Amino acid sequence: MQVIFLPTEITILICFLIWPVMQVSSALFCLKIKDTSLNYESFFYRSHTWEDNGRIYKKLFRVNLWKNHLPDGGAFMKNGFRKKNLESFSVNNLEKFLVESCRAELTHWLGVIPFWIFGLFTPPRVVFYMFIYALFMNMPCIIAQRYNRPRIKRLISIRK
Repeated sequence: MQVIFLPTEITILICFLIWPVMQVSSALFCLKIKDTSLNYESFFYRSHTWEDNGRIYKKLFRVNLWKNHLPDGGAFMKNGFRKKNLESFSVNNLEKFLVESCRAELTHWLGVIPFWIFGLFTPPRVVFYMFIYALFMNMPCIIAQRYNRPRIKRLISIRK
């Protein structure tokens, strides 16, 4: 429900400013989370039966064809973990990758949530568009993490 009424130009400018601030804020927040709090075996992060160990993302979205074109946020953050290319296939590095994939997934889920904020200063139909935009911008990254995690877990099993 719109409670703040601003000129159109200002509203558009605020929309363009809020999204990057919210995305970076969610990333910075998630960087502060201890690794031990990001358990890739927990219900939220583990691969569920319907995901078929990530294969559903390959079948439905062909994630294997485009995931390498996604930006790697870990490369832009101080102390970030790069997930685009594995630098080491050691079990420790692979387990760190799993933790960081959970962090990345959480970052992008949190990046979807702020869409409702736009309802404070935009007409209701804009909130719907902001929700679509949030999904469009974040779901590819979430899908890539959910696709990669079971594959990395299999690789760890092989390495052990």
